[in-house]
Amino acid sequence: MKFNYLLLFFVGCFFISCSNDKEYEYLNVATPITITTAELRASIEVLPAQDIVESGKIYAYQQYIFVNDVDKGVHIIDNRNPAQPTLINFLKIPLNRDVSIKGNYLYADSGRDLVVFDISQITNIQMIGHVENVIENYQAIAYPEDADLYNFDDYDSYNDIIIGWDITVERREVADDIYYETLDNATAGGGGTGTGGSLARFKIVNDHLYVVDNSSINVFDIQNLASPVKVGQEYVTWEAETIFHEDDKLFIGSRTGMFIYDISQPSSPQYLSEFNHMRFCDPVVVDGDYAYITLRAGTSCMNGDAQMLESRLEIVNISDIYNPQLEETYIMDEPYGLGIKGDQLFICDGASGLKVYNKSDISNLQLLQNYTNINAYDVIPMDERLLMIGNNTLTQYNYTETGIELISEFTIQ
Repeated sequence: MKFNYLLLFFVGCFFISCSNDKEYEYLNVATPITITTAELRASIEVLPAQDIVESGKIYAYQQYIFVNDVDKGVHIIDNRNPAQPTLINFLKIPLNRDVSIKGNYLYADSGRDLVVFDISQITNIQMIGHVENVIENYQAIAYPEDADLYNFDDYDSYNDIIIGWDITVERREVADDIYYETLDNATAGGGGTGTGGSLARFKIVNDHLYVVDNSSINVFDIQNLASPVKVGQEYVTWEAETIFHEDDKLFIGSRTGMFIYDISQPSSPQYLSEFNHMRFCDPVVVDGDYAYITLRAGTSCMNGDAQMLESRLEIVNISDIYNPQLEETYIMDEPYGLGIKGDQLFICDGASGLKVYNKSDISNLQLLQNYTNINAYDVIPMDERLLMIGNNTLTQYNYTETGIELISEFTIQ
């Protein structure tokens, strides 16, 4: 009899243990690494040349190239000899993604702030001021894709700035996740200009700087180059991504479509029309009567959701600016930035490399070249050469009658 009771006891313990185990799971919990706004502003400085961590966008001004190091700052490259570029220095700017330059004044985002540098002496750059809290819906640090939960217990959204994530594996009761926010809940909250790529969020037009944040066009008067003043803000849509200027129009790329604004009154952009598409990442460039839009699928462009449609290039007829119409579609692999020079169309197709097309007949694009040994992110078609960035490497090409030819490859390290 004792044996039977003892057996029942152990069997009962086994089932209780199994039942308890089923109430727990192992989760990747992401906790934000933060600094205060004051600490962020105090950390901006000009440093000697540094190794790059993650290359972002590029910007060209005079004989220099500015390469964004995502959320870290800006590397400055002397490109007077394109065959042998050299690193000069590094602007440490936390939460930086974009720059734009006019008359030797460089404007850069740093979280909610617009920062101004005097670059008239490229080896002795001076930071001359902040315009504080003017980019309300700034592009925040990316949320880690492998996180299951986000722990915001000690996060003060009004005073803290997220600069990274600490991810730990934790054993939690299944019911515990009601105390932790998910990703959706956590996201509330005078001498010429340079040239940026199609992924830019900054654009200078005459005496105004237009900055696209995650939802709006922010307008700055820069008649006094050293002291920009915010003079307007126009809501576009949530998940706005890029800006392109042609004539007196701004073309805003978003994850849901292209939005067209008139800036004949520079401080007050006026909505004209839009072209909608399924949810994709979406830069746009314009040439004549056509807008060229690369649409990249994938979970990072879908807030983690599945995307059944293929990545593509869409060519939109904008001859009637109030009624854009889809003209042609071409399937791509992983498109990011793009650019145009004459009849040549350059598409950065991610791991599939840089593709060069003849676009003289938009209904029958001809692939001229495909540089497949590179990871292509963004391009700037300059007058004399093509600049491309990808995988921490700046690549430069000369134009030819049949495409492009390599000048140099320069890894930032």
